[in-house]
Amino acid sequence: MDIVRAFRIVSIAEAASFLLLLLVAMPMKYIGDMPVAVSITGAVHGVLFLAYVGLAVGARETLGWDMKRTLLALIASVLPVAPFFVERHWIKPAERPQGASA
Repeated sequence: MDIVRAFRIVSIAEAASFLLLLLVAMPMKYIGDMPVAVSITGAVHGVLFLAYVGLAVGARETLGWDMKRTLLALIASVLPVAPFFVERHWIKPAERPQGASA
């Protein structure tokens, strides 16, 4: 698996885990008195967050990103749905030529 494909997958997983943490695990902790939900979901999200950051930096050159685009992609990692935007609009699949349309 190439780095761009891995970044696409991790970007989606990171955004989904963040939403799961905010919309499911946090209410379970505070409303349902189940703090283990945040412990488990938070740990998974943490690993995916670190993978996202590492892959964003690692795939930067392959994707042809300048420093501004890279910084924006890193900022996107702390916003709940922004990695979905990064995956959809900024990461081009490795098998598709740069000029091809989706």
